[in-house]
Amino acid sequence: MWTYDKILEYPINIRETNVELAKNIISQYGGPDGELAASLRYLSQKFGMPDQKAKATLNDIGTEE
Repeated sequence: MWTYDKILEYPINIRETNVELAKNIISQYGGPDGELAASLRYLSQKFGMPDQKAKATLNDIGTEE
């Protein structure tokens, strides 16, 4: 069997909260210009590419994003 220990890999100590910084960070991941949106754009554009090399390139870029 296994056990689940809910611990962080790198422990942190938050002294004060900063709502504006939190909004900025989360928008970089999930916002309209964030990493997830960019990745999904690359992965969806690969289906319209005429040759296999272009499809492979967009797939690699989207996967890395």
